[in-house]
Amino acid sequence: MVNKTKSVLVSDVKIKGNITEKESIIIDGEIEGNINAEIVETFENSFVKGNIKSKETVIGGKLKGNIDSDSVHIKKTADVDGAIKQKTLSIEEGSLLTIKTEIKK
Repeated sequence: MVNKTKSVLVSDVKIKGNITEKESIIIDGEIEGNINAEIVETFENSFVKGNIKSKETVIGGKLKGNIDSDSVHIKKTADVDGAIKQKTLSIEEGSLLTIKTEIKK
């Protein structure tokens, strides 16, 4: 069994600047900058103003920016404003979306 590391940014954390994580990052705080990680997951209280590049993305909070990811899942608590470039996309009923999507080849 391989242990994957997870970086967790809790709700009272605010970061201005780009974030690069080799494996997985969980965000419940505020980020103003781009995020690059293998797996990105945002929770309901999060606010990300920047672009996300990853293999897998789960959005549960507010995102003002673009997503470039193989797999994107948008939770019902999400509010996304931007472009999504993905191979697979799933959207839960109730999410707020102002998006343009493009399938990755």
